[in-house]
Amino acid sequence: MTIRTNRRQVVSGLAAAVAAPAILTSTRAYAQNPTIRVGHVSPRTGPLAGFAEADEHVLKGIEAVLLGGVENNGKSYGVEILSKDSQSNPNRAAEVAADLILGDEVDIIVAASTPDTTNPVADQAEINEVPCITTDCPWQPYFFGRNGNPAEGFEYTYHFFWGLEDVIANFLDLWDHTGVGKTVAGLFPNDADGNAWGHPELGFPKPLADAGFALTDPGRYQPLNDDFSNYIAAFKEAGCEIVTGNMIPPDFATFWAQAAQQDFRPKIVTIGKALLFPSVIESLGDRGDGLTSEIWWTPTHPFSSSLTGESAKVLADGYVADSGRPWTQPIGFKHALFEVVRDVIARSADLDDPMATLDAIRSTALSTIVGDVNWAHGPVPNISKTPLVAGQWQKQGDRFELVVTTNAHAPQIPVGGELKLLV
Repeated sequence: MTIRTNRRQVVSGLAAAVAAPAILTSTRAYAQNPTIRVGHVSPRTGPLAGFAEADEHVLKGIEAVLLGGVENNGKSYGVEILSKDSQSNPNRAAEVAADLILGDEVDIIVAASTPDTTNPVADQAEINEVPCITTDCPWQPYFFGRNGNPAEGFEYTYHFFWGLEDVIANFLDLWDHTGVGKTVAGLFPNDADGNAWGHPELGFPKPLADAGFALTDPGRYQPLNDDFSNYIAAFKEAGCEIVTGNMIPPDFATFWAQAAQQDFRPKIVTIGKALLFPSVIESLGDRGDGLTSEIWWTPTHPFSSSLTGESAKVLADGYVADSGRPWTQPIGFKHALFEVVRDVIARSADLDDPMATLDAIRSTALSTIVGDVNWAHGPVPNISKTPLVAGQWQKQGDRFELVVTTNAHAPQIPVGGELKLLV
């Protein structure tokens, strides 16, 4: 009888975990009630916590659905989810991923919420030869940020989300026909997202220039920056009427407060990441009205769950009723992660063989709550793209609503209103 080697015995400490693959054998075939262990890493605390605000609700719903097990080859398998907090720190994400792989001996690991989470988790999975599925990160920071080679790809790690080409196209559509000057202020932090969004070839600079926009990019700032005065001065000098970039919520709050203090009044502010969440917009008060962002998922998206059959609206309404808080975009993608996991478990030819599980991941063709997930269509290996639109936070009564104002690149997602300028 083959015994699964305890991965804590294979390596000693995180550094060694990065150096040596785990040995993946199993006693599951001999267990009376076999269980698939799924590791989950997410930023429950720290500056990225907005991405994980709905985790508790989503995981509770997933566990209820999977309580009866998943059928595979005539046998029922239990599913155990082990969730750990990355604390919004890439090093911590790598540490807890290694712990899940080497200590808890998970069969599959999943992660979400910016490259600060997805990349270190995927790197640990690739090195330790554990199937991994991630989301909530543009594919370029995920793929190229991990030194991915389009000619080869990765073996164990798979990702679904949209790309920078999609967010750029949506931002351009958002700004088009507004009559606003084509002068853009760029705010890109010195992190994986910021370096990708600000990359001269792969990021915003080239397509903005091709579309006739003049980008003022004063350079990378350090995350959790407390003074944007030099940036604001450069933007005012260039006459920037549009602000764009990718920021964590605390950095945007600092920038936006200092912009008001220093009388910098752009007509459009379209920021990735920071402006995704109702809690952030509410914290800005009236200064949150009219801010714009990419939109990955809403209750009006015309998709339903392969797990429950629920529509996007029903899933969002369930969160609102359970939490008393407004719906938030990551709900859909966190749910979809486990839609894919459940589908893979059901289709794997041999759940004792990680390579069979990988084959099931590669052959995924699943309609989920966020759209189709299918890794057969690129744009590079290991990537499946999901649709993207863009829109604006508009105050309606005493609350803010995220309104889709452009759907040119995903017409199946309905528009809910028109863009309003800030000034």
